[in-house]
Amino acid sequence: MAVSQRLDLRQAQSLVMTPQLQQAIKLLQLSQAELAAFVDQELEGNPLLERDETPAEGAAAEAPQPEPEPESSLAAEVREQWQDTAGSEGEGNLDLGGDPAAWQSTRTSRAVEDDFPGLDQTLTRAPTLRDHLADQISVDIAAPADRLIAHHLLDLVDDAGYVQGDLADVARRLGAKPGEVERVLLRLQHLDPPGVFARNLAECLALQLRERNRLDPAMQALLDNLPLLASRKLTELVQVCGVDAGDIQEMAAEIRSLDPKPGLAFDPAVADPVIPDVLMRPDGEGGWLVELNAEALPRVLVNNAYYAQVTRGARGKPDREYLSERFQAANWLVKALHQRATTILKVAREIVRQQDGFFRHGIQHLRPLVLRDIAGAIGMHESTVSRVTSNKFMASPRGMFELKYFFTSSIAATNGSAALSAETVRFRIKALIDGERSDSVLSDDQIVDILIKDGVDIARRTVAKYREAMRIPSSVQRRREKTLRI
Repeated sequence: MAVSQRLDLRQAQSLVMTPQLQQAIKLLQLSQAELAAFVDQELEGNPLLERDETPAEGAAAEAPQPEPEPESSLAAEVREQWQDTAGSEGEGNLDLGGDPAAWQSTRTSRAVEDDFPGLDQTLTRAPTLRDHLADQISVDIAAPADRLIAHHLLDLVDDAGYVQGDLADVARRLGAKPGEVERVLLRLQHLDPPGVFARNLAECLALQLRERNRLDPAMQALLDNLPLLASRKLTELVQVCGVDAGDIQEMAAEIRSLDPKPGLAFDPAVADPVIPDVLMRPDGEGGWLVELNAEALPRVLVNNAYYAQVTRGARGKPDREYLSERFQAANWLVKALHQRATTILKVAREIVRQQDGFFRHGIQHLRPLVLRDIAGAIGMHESTVSRVTSNKFMASPRGMFELKYFFTSSIAATNGSAALSAETVRFRIKALIDGERSDSVLSDDQIVDILIKDGVDIARRTVAKYREAMRIPSSVQRRREKTLRI
């Protein structure tokens, strides 16, 4: 068989992922905060981009202007003197005697003093946990060596108020005896708030009980066996503490009233508010009005006038190429942001249409829904719908929901009716458990029997899986909880 070379011309189609297409796909799945950071980066790096400062659609075209404040006596005096001098001399030079600059400085100082807010109107920063403890250390501990150890221990306190570190390492680092560090720590554990400078949860709770004068031997024994309390093992706790079941219940209730993280009262964790991407409300005609949250959308423009100006002044080919590349990138970003907004709105409207029963009647009417259902209805790929619904939120009359919330698997019905949403079944399981009495705790098998009677075809392992996903303990643990009343 002879081997030879030849040239063939073939035509084929293929999808090429250009950098612009990859970036457009990435924009779809960005959250609001991530998108804002990306747009800020583009605005910083592209001189042809600028923010669109025009009011968003639906917003007021112009903010109301405040009423003019009445003219102060000082301003009226200056204006009258200026008008009198200008009218008599025709020059506008005001002769007040002395140095005009000094007079102006004095008048300005008086005006600033008049407008400066009083001390009672200034804002103050709330003291942090470290500030609060440092102030107490400076008052309660006078010895320089002890104060040095105290401030070193303060550096080891975390946001919850616990000491993170080994006291032996502290003693070795400071060249002190371990007993001295322990002694200073015991003094620090008397500071406010009760429970700070504890080394573990049991010690933190013990410090708070000591402040209430409730740290007796039985309570200390209970604190030494917190795992038994967490497991609700009432019989073993009665034996360990040497008290009856009623006393255990009272002691457990008192422990529950304590603060396991006393330091967070000074430095609370600030939760970032969720800003909806989509707004939904009734349209007054029996339907729903779905629109984008214009205030949350980044809006940018291409400065064509500036582009034309700098293009005329370009001196060489590299400058023109750079400007052309920046101009194309700016136009692409504007189009990509518009396409992203349009896609989000299209997906949100279809979700509202298919979940109309949920918005009208509640979670019991949430339909089973998968990405393929929405993708087929709007003519998009499932991966596009998945990216659009990630980290996007909708504000509706029933609350704030992530768009992913409306996609749930289906559970068959026993009576031949339509399948149920898994989220609806979870809600039903939680409602049954919340409504159970202390003397009749429902097991997973009993919950299955109730659901089957209601027309839900479900297995016991599915009930257990849903219960564990909602962090609901088993029937044995719930019975112990209700027995201890905690």
